[in-house]
Amino acid sequence: MENPHQKQMYNQFASDNYAGICPEAWEAMQAANVGYVSSYGDDPWTERACEHLRQVFETECQVFFVFNGTAANSLALASLCRSYHSVICHELAHVETDECGAPEFFSNGTKLLHVDGPCGKFDLAEVERVITRRSDIHYPRPKVLSLTQATEVGTVYTPDEIRAASELAKRYGMRVQMDGARFANAVVSLDVAPAEMTWRAGVDVLCLGGAKNGMAIGEAVVFFDRELAREFDYRCKQAGQLASKMRFISAPWIGLLESGAWLKNARRANHHAAVLEQLLAGIEGVHIMYPRQANSVFVEMPEAVAAALRSAGWNFYSFIGSGGARFMCSWQTTEQDVLQLVDAIRSAALVS
Repeated sequence: MENPHQKQMYNQFASDNYAGICPEAWEAMQAANVGYVSSYGDDPWTERACEHLRQVFETECQVFFVFNGTAANSLALASLCRSYHSVICHELAHVETDECGAPEFFSNGTKLLHVDGPCGKFDLAEVERVITRRSDIHYPRPKVLSLTQATEVGTVYTPDEIRAASELAKRYGMRVQMDGARFANAVVSLDVAPAEMTWRAGVDVLCLGGAKNGMAIGEAVVFFDRELAREFDYRCKQAGQLASKMRFISAPWIGLLESGAWLKNARRANHHAAVLEQLLAGIEGVHIMYPRQANSVFVEMPEAVAAALRSAGWNFYSFIGSGGARFMCSWQTTEQDVLQLVDAIRSAALVS
């Protein structure tokens, strides 16, 4: 039986994955749907998308397209490690909490070592402690530092913070991988050039998100050190990530990048999250958990309020960010959506 409240809803805030395909991505995919084109990435659309990304990052990076973020992160980490190595990540990092062991699987057993830190970001002293606490042959040798940008709790690393983390990693002979599922949101939040928060700050490999930014599917794995990309195409093929009709994954990137929609979409999502944060902060009993710097708002609220929202048909996660409730805005979120959610929370708070 349908929930009558569901019919009245304009949007949901559980995830930016709930949003549809933005017009620019859709039109680019439609434009690629003409005639016969070579398969497996040997096509003009894929080369054009790669060239656009090189322009965005201002360097001759090597680019690969895969279906989703799990594959992007897992294969990128596997390419940087051997089975007896380890990857250091934040305890809330997606590679640690939400990849179902895929990084370990695709790397044939590379161990994830997680550290804590405030607001979803590394405590570098703790990172160094994990790197140096043992050097014997019985301990998996730290090889990669994995950062999430924006973090799982909606904060962002500044270029200086990324540079400091990278310098620490490089001092111990480690590589730096960035999980950029919401990288665009971080770019507009910081208002800096993408190069300044990636390779110029010491990042070796970026997993650049497309699905959360208006695409249907598709993430880009961007190697700033082209030597590290050696035989990565074989990893993609072996893992079932080499699309035969690659143009339909790469063409939407052209639509997003040529039009500037990748930043416009992120800016809109961030803006509505900022409005949501401001309005929720004024509701008694609702507490903002983390600084809102990207497109998510984390709040603590009474369990009765959360139960009332779910009963009314609202979907949201409560396990991400170690408790609380996460409300995520997307490129498709409207002011009306935000006001409707705020009214629902305010009403539930008054009743409880």
